[in-house]
Amino acid sequence: MRVHLCAVGRLRSGPERDLVTDYVTRFDRTGRALALGPFAEHEVEDKRGGGMEAEAELLARAIPSGALICTLDERGKLLSSPEFADLLARWRDGGRQDVAFVIGGADGIAPDLRARADFSISFGQMVWPHMLVRVMLAEQLYRAASILSGAPYHRA
Repeated sequence: MRVHLCAVGRLRSGPERDLVTDYVTRFDRTGRALALGPFAEHEVEDKRGGGMEAEAELLARAIPSGALICTLDERGKLLSSPEFADLLARWRDGGRQDVAFVIGGADGIAPDLRARADFSISFGQMVWPHMLVRVMLAEQLYRAASILSGAPYHRA
């Protein structure tokens, strides 16, 4: 199952980019044997300042056709890492070819795009900078692959 990150904004070089790259490399390496991955990033920018609706349109175009849509949103479901791993495995085992994790802009994800989502995940009630949400998602993808492979990375 291919994993896509569709996000508003560009993650420039720096510590966040380094962390995302490291965790994605680990995820691709660990996930390959589990039929998880590869990971692809799709970054969009609304250069005209059209707000959430314009960003949603750009995000919708970035989502692969037929992909399961999972938004990252403060209103989403709180999951433990093992629950997230199980969810990925269920999607994969259910025959999904692609899953798209969607991260909106500073104002969040437009209601119409949120309504199209098959699932929504929250990293807690606090609001996180989008660049950190990418790092957290990349780490959780690697952690999920580690859990599913029986590797000792996850110790909880």
